[in-house]
Amino acid sequence: MSQKSLTEISTPVRHFAIQLSATRRGARLARLLAERQLDEWGEAYDAAGQVVAELASNAVLHGRVPGRDFRLALRLHADRTLRIEVTDARGDRIPRLPEPAADDAEAGRGLRIVAAYAHRWGVVEATAHGKTVWAELVLAGRDLPGRAD
Repeated sequence: MSQKSLTEISTPVRHFAIQLSATRRGARLARLLAERQLDEWGEAYDAAGQVVAELASNAVLHGRVPGRDFRLALRLHADRTLRIEVTDARGDRIPRLPEPAADDAEAGRGLRIVAAYAHRWGVVEATAHGKTVWAELVLAGRDLPGRAD
């Protein structure tokens, strides 16, 4: 593979990022904005909207530090991979896939939902003692401008 091909594959064709308040309202807004952005890009957003909702909710519930926001980023690559990133302020609280939740449990399903929709997901350290939880989904559909064939 040539260097040009590698660069074309890894460079996002489309990008969106926003900083939101670490509140329940901010988490709801993250999902709505992600869905709207994907719709503007002409992409289906059901699965991605669900992943954003779960990651944003986790950022607000488990990654919140008073006075600090969380960040949502979407990157759509030429190879049809959508990378969703949610960065929060609690790098000391690393998410882990929990044991299966009981049928009547009210919590513990968020990361299982992310894992079900995403082709891969993970966590990386972020600046200022934070963390970024990311998930990648491969979208079906039309060709993107700048796609390397």
